[in-house]
Amino acid sequence: MGGVVRFEEFSNHRFTLVCSGPIHRFPDKSDLPECVRISKCSGKYFDPDSLWKRNEHPWVTYKAPEPTGEHFFAESFDMGTLDSWVLSKAKKEDIDEDIAKYDGKWEVEDMKDGKLPGDKGLVLKSRAKHHAISAQLLRPFIFDTKPLIVQYEVNFQQGIDCGGAYVKLLSQTPDLNLDEFVDKTPYTIMFGPDKCGEDYKLHFIFRHKNPKTGEYEEKHAKKPDSDLRTYYTDKKTHLYTLVVNPDNSFEVLVDQAVVNSGNLLTDMTPPINPAAEIEDPDDHKPEDWDERPKIQDPDAVKPEDWDEDAPKQIPDEDAVKPDGWLDDESEYTSDPDAVKPEDWDEDMDGEWEAPQVPNALCETAPGCGAWQRPMIDNPSYKGKWKAPMIDNPNYQGVWKPRKIANPAFFEDLHPFRMTPFNAVGLELWSMSSDIFFDNFFITNERHTADHWANDGWGLKKAAEGAAEPGLVNQMMTAADERPWLWVVYVLTVAVPLVLIIVFCCTGKKTAAAAADYKKTDEPQPDVKEEEVVEKAEADQVKEEKSQPGKNCHHSHPPSLDVGS
Repeated sequence: MGGVVRFEEFSNHRFTLVCSGPIHRFPDKSDLPECVRISKCSGKYFDPDSLWKRNEHPWVTYKAPEPTGEHFFAESFDMGTLDSWVLSKAKKEDIDEDIAKYDGKWEVEDMKDGKLPGDKGLVLKSRAKHHAISAQLLRPFIFDTKPLIVQYEVNFQQGIDCGGAYVKLLSQTPDLNLDEFVDKTPYTIMFGPDKCGEDYKLHFIFRHKNPKTGEYEEKHAKKPDSDLRTYYTDKKTHLYTLVVNPDNSFEVLVDQAVVNSGNLLTDMTPPINPAAEIEDPDDHKPEDWDERPKIQDPDAVKPEDWDEDAPKQIPDEDAVKPDGWLDDESEYTSDPDAVKPEDWDEDMDGEWEAPQVPNALCETAPGCGAWQRPMIDNPSYKGKWKAPMIDNPNYQGVWKPRKIANPAFFEDLHPFRMTPFNAVGLELWSMSSDIFFDNFFITNERHTADHWANDGWGLKKAAEGAAEPGLVNQMMTAADERPWLWVVYVLTVAVPLVLIIVFCCTGKKTAAAAADYKKTDEPQPDVKEEEVVEKAEADQVKEEKSQPGKNCHHSHPPSLDVGS
């Protein structure tokens, strides 16, 4: 029996078997079908008992995904060649000759730490180089009544410092030459991850054609609200998917989860359609236009007693020099222990003076030197007189140019109808090498794209998940990246441990035996009702043992008066 066999362990301890294509789930190995237990799959015999081990790398056989349904491009690189791809021979313009060439290296090879032997991909090999490679579609993609789905996989095997891993869908033009593919080659859509420094981007850009002028303008989707950092740092294979629908809605997905969505008409920058009105560039503000909402009162007069020359602070006339103040001593004095250096040359260095040190006599005195009265705020200080502000009777508001009809106005209600494209390309600069690309797929059917993804990326995800380290190792790795997590770990373990020790080692205090209470006029301490009931019941048992037969007719102990 041919096909692929795969075992996966899930959180509920169920396992997955893929045999001859379809996927089945079984709760334990006793439910495995005959094709696994006693037959052969993919031409290999195996023992389920040896495979059915938890926390052990599962046995996985890789099979290249096969495209089904309607598609325009499918590339898994598992043939091991670049026969259908074209390396650019062009040079970038407007930069130094030394770095203008697209001489970055591309290779088709296995992933460095891959879990699926035989699963090959396209690898960007060079650092600090320009790379450009492209391939023709099976046929041009026309934006009509069906959606566009573009998806591919990326693994930043060495991490990523600064560089992109985005794809360009090259516009169908008469002069498109893949040998001359450069950064200025017209494209319809640019999509994919890009990062430099701490700026993590996931581009969705399309070039919109102005129906009036015929010029193209880039429209950028809003930035995703999701935190994208993990996709660039975890060194795992991630699936990037773009879906653009004929109703102008779009979705950006990573690992089949939506991280951004919106509408081409409302969520692109700059907007698809320009404003219907614009400010008249020939309109100018009149010279006598008054934009001042407040002015100084022209009728206000400075009061006669307003003294603008009065100082802000004056000496405190009520202050008294503290007793013990040393008027004849200075705060600093020459160091009596200082000695002139032997190599001091008064002709060259001038007259030598001992360095100044704090005066020891001043340390115990309230102060040294000439005493001066402290300064205080001057109660008569008013400062510079200014006329009060009043409402401007001539205020006309903030001037704005008048609005006129926008001569460049147009209304495109169907921006989905973009320029057809007939090639896919990677035109990249990166400061990191070994960026792994795989399983490019372009289609107009969502289920077809999902099927391709499950057969390709789904298998990678299963293999990578099976090789994941245990919880403790994951916690240690996370703490290495974020040292503050150690504090969280310590508190999480230490606090419950301390509480358990306190609870277990600290017993309840033994309550003193309750005293026999007698009726008396003396005040008695409060006694809990339960303690009185317990003592009464114990006395009842003793009495019954000492007097056999007494009260045997009672089915319950006599009632107790706990209020006495």
